[in-house]
Amino acid sequence: MAEVSFICKRTVSSTKPVQPGQFSPLSILDQVMERNHLRVVFYYGLQTRRRAGELTKKLRESISDMLCAFPVVTGRLLRTSEGDWTIKCNDVGVRMVEARVEGTIDEWLKNVDREKELKLVYWEEMFHRPYFWSTFYVQITEFEGGGLAIGLSCTHLLSDPTCAAMMIKAWADMTLHAKENSGPVPNTKQTTIMLKFSQEMVKSCIAMARATNAHNCQPSLTPFEALAALFWTRISKIKGMKSALVDMSLCLDVRKVLGLGKGFFGNCMVYKRVQGDGLQENELSKAAGFIKEAVSKTDKDEVMGLIEWLEQENWNKNPSCMNGSCLICADLENVDSYSAVFEENSSLLRVSYYIEPAVGAGQILILPSPGGDGPCSRVVSVTLPEAEAEKLLEDGVIKQFGATIWMGLKLNKNLLDEMLIRSEEVEIQ
Repeated sequence: MAEVSFICKRTVSSTKPVQPGQFSPLSILDQVMERNHLRVVFYYGLQTRRRAGELTKKLRESISDMLCAFPVVTGRLLRTSEGDWTIKCNDVGVRMVEARVEGTIDEWLKNVDREKELKLVYWEEMFHRPYFWSTFYVQITEFEGGGLAIGLSCTHLLSDPTCAAMMIKAWADMTLHAKENSGPVPNTKQTTIMLKFSQEMVKSCIAMARATNAHNCQPSLTPFEALAALFWTRISKIKGMKSALVDMSLCLDVRKVLGLGKGFFGNCMVYKRVQGDGLQENELSKAAGFIKEAVSKTDKDEVMGLIEWLEQENWNKNPSCMNGSCLICADLENVDSYSAVFEENSSLLRVSYYIEPAVGAGQILILPSPGGDGPCSRVVSVTLPEAEAEKLLEDGVIKQFGATIWMGLKLNKNLLDEMLIRSEEVEIQ
């Protein structure tokens, strides 16, 4: 696979200065995410061929306009007298990295893995003097044979996946339409696999989750609940759990629960533990029921109670890594990624999200799929230790769905060929 060649790193500021003396305090939901950071990669197929660097120059100009609507993004972290983080909105700017890759984007996507993909999204750990540290990084990578990748990374203190998608969409709108936007470390090597489930595959998973245990079938499972239960049970088996499933934390977006508008920019995801005691690997319906119950009970009163408890316990004073020892399963179904279009006649091919660092029992991200395959189609991104990820791809229950491998391991060719044939058979049917 072609290597990423880095051209330059620069600082980009907004075109309109921020009013002096403006600060943006961080909520408790922001501050408990201090030890995590977010990485996202957007892949674009471009029909119009341009001179090298021409599109990067255009994006560099439009991002300055977009940043006017997001003063928090161009600011810097400070501690208040009470020791809490706040953002000084001083318009110091974001770091932008420009890079190139030989070959086409299609060739890259056929062979990409976690290690190579993360080269498309630049990140620096916080300096010992955070005031001089950029909280957001953007990387623009042009593929010399055609295609573009946009990488966004940031501290989770300031943004969750929904906000990241909002920011990229605002940038795309500014580039395409020139319009204003109204928006406000592991000790075991981890690897990431991505599987695309068509609408029919997801419906089959929902049916399986409802039928596994007939006397306790689930009447109205969502794609997230069914897929989360599927991967919860299979990963627990792979980890050698005998009389229980591994404990799992659901990461749920509560914007709708709290009645927040689309312009809200900040962390609005909560973690909710689902105990695996007493569940067996073959009890998919019961696992789905546990997940559904946890989701349905996450109402406004519970979320406000959690916020009050976090403030009383001073979690912001010494936050732990929020994706710690449990298996994490994040519901990103409402993240609006695929509406971000930077150029006419271009198509957003794929989006990858990483909630870092990749530690603990593993991570499952359930995301919307590119259009054209029905509203129930999903992409499941799973981060596990390499040996467990390989076993997951070989798992009989997972393989029977025939999901398309968007990102896999460097497995033997026979296994990849077998899964490719299965996915083609499902699509033909």
